[in-house]
Amino acid sequence: MAPAQRCPLCRQTFFCGRGHVYSRKHQRQLKTALDRLLLQVEAARRAIRTAQVERYVPEHERCCWCLCCSCEVRKHLSHGNVTVLHGGLLEHLASPEHKKATNRFWWENKAEVHMKEKFLISPQDYARFKKSMVKGLDSYEEKEDEVIKEMAAQIREVEHSRQEVVRSVLEPQAVPDPEEGSSAPGTWKGTNRQIASTSQQPSYLDLPSATELDWMDTGQPLTFTGHQVQWLSQERASATPPWMVQDEEYSSGNQQIGPSYEEFLKEKEKQKLKKLPPDRVGANFDHSSSTSAGWLPSFGRVWNNGRRWQSRHQFKTEAAARNKQQSHKEKKRLVS
Repeated sequence: MAPAQRCPLCRQTFFCGRGHVYSRKHQRQLKTALDRLLLQVEAARRAIRTAQVERYVPEHERCCWCLCCSCEVRKHLSHGNVTVLHGGLLEHLASPEHKKATNRFWWENKAEVHMKEKFLISPQDYARFKKSMVKGLDSYEEKEDEVIKEMAAQIREVEHSRQEVVRSVLEPQAVPDPEEGSSAPGTWKGTNRQIASTSQQPSYLDLPSATELDWMDTGQPLTFTGHQVQWLSQERASATPPWMVQDEEYSSGNQQIGPSYEEFLKEKEKQKLKKLPPDRVGANFDHSSSTSAGWLPSFGRVWNNGRRWQSRHQFKTEAAARNKQQSHKEKKRLVS
């Protein structure tokens, strides 16, 4: 009988020697594993002519399993903040170590010969990939430079607009010409008459009288700015704030806020009882009901020595004597 051998593809131990690699199960497992690796190799082959260069992200640290070398290989090639997609796998497939391991794997597992070239990268293809990688790096640097220039232009534009706003705030505002808003002296006379007539109204408006407005009849061109009404501010100043009114309402009565301490303890006991099973013994017992001393069962009492039936008989004898005394007392009370 042949010695035991371990097949890594089938993950089992066999005793048939070299005949296991020709079995149908082994060939099926070999084909499935090679197809899984072939998908990644074909994706890497498409990157030979046009290498893709991207900004580095943690996902670029992924590895793939090389079935021929029985080891993990980095899928992408990263340096600093730049990553060349499929660069690590292409570098591994073009190495002489991978070529030797592929030849040994094909011989040991009896795989199809025409499939072996699909898992190898020739030196010419790898050199072509290096040239495309250089072009990809140059184009990537140009794009990054354009992005940096656009960001710099945006920063300059924002800074310029910010300086314009600051300059407009700090500049002194132009003083309007008093002659532009002036009116004729005759107009001020009519206004003076209107103010004199309104001065006869109730004094709570606190408006100036006509004698105080004689300075308007001087004939000088002045600008009218409106009446300065002060009674609104006085009413608001004399009114009581709403929070003070609320405090006065609540200060009149001594109202208790929230439940009392006894109610809190009762509610706490109820919450404890809710956690207990509802079908427990004594769940429906009314604790507020009055109970007499004879609520205990009459089959016996607690004993320390002797037999239990003795304590039971003694309890029955005492209960009968107690009942006899109570009936005797009731008869005496009825007779008296």
